[in-house]
Amino acid sequence: MITKEKMRLDVKWATRQRLHYIEVMAWYTGVVTRSDVARAFGLSDPAATKDLKLYSDLAPGNLVYNHSVFGFVPGSGFCAVFADLTPAAVLPVIAANLAVASGPYGAELIYGLPTAALPLPARLPSQQTLAQITRAIHGHRKLCVTYRSLSDPDKQAERILEPHSLVNTGIRWHVRAYSEDSCDFRDFVLSRITSAECLDTPAESSVQYDDDWVESVNLELAPHRGLDALKRESLLLDYGAKGEVIEVNVRRALLGYVLQRLSVDTTLDHSMNPNACQLMLLNRGEIEPFAAWAFG
Repeated sequence: MITKEKMRLDVKWATRQRLHYIEVMAWYTGVVTRSDVARAFGLSDPAATKDLKLYSDLAPGNLVYNHSVFGFVPGSGFCAVFADLTPAAVLPVIAANLAVASGPYGAELIYGLPTAALPLPARLPSQQTLAQITRAIHGHRKLCVTYRSLSDPDKQAERILEPHSLVNTGIRWHVRAYSEDSCDFRDFVLSRITSAECLDTPAESSVQYDDDWVESVNLELAPHRGLDALKRESLLLDYGAKGEVIEVNVRRALLGYVLQRLSVDTTLDHSMNPNACQLMLLNRGEIEPFAAWAFG
């Protein structure tokens, strides 16, 4: 019996990476085309066609050609052979815009540089739920979700969303979407979406209508006045400031998350502990209307 592992090992490394990409693309967008593969790896169309045929030979039934989208869609019995499709493995790949995530060197460091990441608790949806969300984004379709809100944790409400972007705040992932229930664009935490179904209905909204997503403002930050002069000078150097002000251009929809992530003192009198909140906000009046939840 040919196992998945033997199948992977029997394929040359470079080819295996393209098959990996084909699986990720097919599962998380709902379709993979010849042009997708050609563009991702700089291949000719015939070479991309050859890879898709090889994938179909090695994983029969996983992909089915759909004439309406001119590409291959996941079959009903789709089962990953070359890729780790768990959200923990795929979301960083999507965020980094990488074709593949794994490397051929096993435990060896590709660049010879040790790295570490904070062991934060995973706040992710299931693989099936994430795939429905990403397919809705990719196909510009409506999404039916069951969502548990913090304001009413005992109630899991069904909502119709029109998602357009995924956001990584560094602590959690959320999806930016138009909500038919509230008639506005909002953020929905992925781990609070307990079920999701990508509908056949085309989305009526567009990212261009999400003003807080399209429009950006400059955050004006400064080292906290409670720090001594030497620490303030070091922070300006640390953040690459050209003067006394640290400027960060941010989408209005993401302002609160940036303030939270940078532990910025947003109080009127800058009364927070300067050792815990080393930066203070200078242009509160301009920022607060778009990030009221981040202000105490």
